[in-house]
Amino acid sequence: MDRRGFNRRSMLLGGAAVATSLSLTPESASASGPARTAPAGGEVRHIKLYAEKLADGQMGYGFEKGRATIPGPLIELNEGDTLHIEFENTMDVTASLHVHGLDYEVSSDGTQLNHSAVEPGGTRTYTWRTHKPARRSDGTWRAGSAGYWHYHDHAVGTEHGTGGIRNGLYGPVVVRRKGDILPDATHTIVFNDMTINNRPPHTGPDFEATVGDRVEIVMITHGEYYHTFHLHGHRWADNRTGMLTGPDDPSQVIDTKIVGPADSFGFQVIAGEGVGAGAWMYHCHVQSHSDMGMAGLFLVKKTDGTIPGYEPHHH
Repeated sequence: MDRRGFNRRSMLLGGAAVATSLSLTPESASASGPARTAPAGGEVRHIKLYAEKLADGQMGYGFEKGRATIPGPLIELNEGDTLHIEFENTMDVTASLHVHGLDYEVSSDGTQLNHSAVEPGGTRTYTWRTHKPARRSDGTWRAGSAGYWHYHDHAVGTEHGTGGIRNGLYGPVVVRRKGDILPDATHTIVFNDMTINNRPPHTGPDFEATVGDRVEIVMITHGEYYHTFHLHGHRWADNRTGMLTGPDDPSQVIDTKIVGPADSFGFQVIAGEGVGAGAWMYHCHVQSHSDMGMAGLFLVKKTDGTIPGYEPHHH
């Protein structure tokens, strides 16, 4: 398989390893070498995606039958890429696939309004396109597709997908521009109503890294409430990539960001940079929300694998 092919990362969910990422970027290089960067886009790819019912009334998307997750798998593209998604609805209710931030024809909108949802047991191919920045014929500038986006259902429960989103039918999309720095790992955090990734209160999820790793966070919000995302010990630039372009970049450096339903943003941090290893909390900074369990840990290990002062499952 070529270096621009599938790069599937795995994480543990319920004790089983699951494929959680489609990447159209090169495979990982040595962390000690120069930063890896995204190539120019222009690839045409085909994947399959399934909507499935999970335990306790929840629902998820997955690249393979029986392997759905919440959030759904990370999909990475480069500006200029086109992605054809053969979507199969294995559930007993009508479902769909709707994406933010990318280009698509109305037949790939994924709503019942324009008859682009999928009946129980049915399949449909959705096509997502991306584009590079360019000047329009009238001289104005058209932004490219690069950014931190997301996809979700738009049909379960109501014609707006309220039931699907509430039950876990959502996932992250990252579109990179040529030259964007690639991370060692990407993690998705979704504030959905009063949950994180639809998990029970006070149960994380927790994410692990080693000091010096370049870690990317994709942060998405769904549901009925506004939240404030805060990460302890680490900061990022409030711009497209989360990284300063140089000493004169005017972007504000922040560690807290107000988010509302359907917001998405992302950033990269060097794990433990300037602060070292530790169990670094992330949480909603609306006090009642964090008190009710909207918190998890960014577990940054020393190179020997230890985390100072951390006792597993103690939070």
